[in-house]
Amino acid sequence: MPVLLFAVLAVLCTASITAFHTPSYPSGPSIWGVKRGAASAAALTTRRQAAADGEAVENVLSPKQERRRIIQSPNFHRQGFKAESEGVESQMVSEFTSQLINEMKDSTYTFQKGDLTIKLAKSFGFCWGVERAVAMAYEARAHFPEQRIHITNEIIHNPGVNERLADMNIDFLPVDEGKKQFEHIEKDDVVILPAFGATIQEMQLLDKKGVQIVDTTCPWVAKVWTAVEKHRKLESTSVIHGKWNHEETIATASFADIYIIVKDIHEAEYVCNYIVNGGDKAEFMEKFKNAVSEGFDPDVDLEKVGLANQTTMYKRETRAIGKLFEKTMMHKYGPAEVKNHYAEFDTICDATQERQDAITDLMEEKLDFILIVGGFDSSNTAHLKEIPHMQHIPSFHIDRAERISADGSIEHREIDGSIVKTANFLPEGPLTIGVTSGASTPDAYLQEAIERLFLLRTLKGQEAPQKDTVNA
Repeated sequence: MPVLLFAVLAVLCTASITAFHTPSYPSGPSIWGVKRGAASAAALTTRRQAAADGEAVENVLSPKQERRRIIQSPNFHRQGFKAESEGVESQMVSEFTSQLINEMKDSTYTFQKGDLTIKLAKSFGFCWGVERAVAMAYEARAHFPEQRIHITNEIIHNPGVNERLADMNIDFLPVDEGKKQFEHIEKDDVVILPAFGATIQEMQLLDKKGVQIVDTTCPWVAKVWTAVEKHRKLESTSVIHGKWNHEETIATASFADIYIIVKDIHEAEYVCNYIVNGGDKAEFMEKFKNAVSEGFDPDVDLEKVGLANQTTMYKRETRAIGKLFEKTMMHKYGPAEVKNHYAEFDTICDATQERQDAITDLMEEKLDFILIVGGFDSSNTAHLKEIPHMQHIPSFHIDRAERISADGSIEHREIDGSIVKTANFLPEGPLTIGVTSGASTPDAYLQEAIERLFLLRTLKGQEAPQKDTVNA
């Protein structure tokens, strides 16, 4: 993470605490045991009431317990298919690996051709969880050759990989007015859950339909769900650092009784100030109208909180948010009581942070610009784009090599999500270009983008007839 963002986070955390009024530690009994809010009351009593009334088991179990029950079904597969694994491994090596990238990794992460020099980040591309998910989808197709296979969302946020699955007759669930359509799924069909998981409600629905479920959920995402379950047991509200409309965060929220989603340190600061100083409840609810559980009451449901995160967010920002909430609870309730009001479990994915650190290190090189390859809807790739942007280093985020056109233009995603076209992005003369890719991008796709740069150079007649060099 750039030094600038580090400083911003530190200042915000300090400012948030120093701006609070002098604390008055509560001495009487907490309202926590008396009033938990409308949603809390419903969430915490429904299972008990259901048990007393003899209702179905899914109404009695917690979301985590319910998932555990579903996993025990012989129709649930989360370890892949061993008999198909060897063939799939060979297929993925053929489709997704890159000789050029391997050669660069084996030397100094540098490739030079003519007057173009390419500098590769030290950590980039497919993470273990993504590679595992794609392999399991390929294995599922081989294991169930005659059955209809569906997937509840993109397997990962990479257009090329998803198109490849579509070519294998894996059907992506249709969405109508923001809602997934499960009606056409029949018993004995196969349904794949993507790398960032699925909601517990979707799992229950599929379990009732009697389908074969192939769960490719990244273990790091499942680890976050375990943390949320711990919050539930502590009767704490889950503060989820993430984007409220991201599939992973939606899935994580489904495992919580009470939750609020904060996208960054600024929103966390707003919530912490409300905890200590109070404020305009209507304004609070309007600000977080899409990011809280049903019936959420900020005057009640923020007395005890626990931290969770979307695995693709900034690792250091998640930690800064955690420290902010911890200091807030210490300020309001006193050091002796902080453990009764704040809980944190390590749920941060190192792969995301490694790629962010690598692009930060790459920026120490003298670069003309950075090319970032990854899906436009990929959260981790979007964060890679933000890092050079904050340091005013030119960068282009593309989702596929074809965004680099023969006319010398590049179509790319801006920080605000807009897709724009920049003409003549590859100026004449010697250039040093940094390259990296998101955790959902195969090395082969990164090589295709690099090859496009050299092809464009050739078409413009700028390449000198020099020998290709991978620096040793």
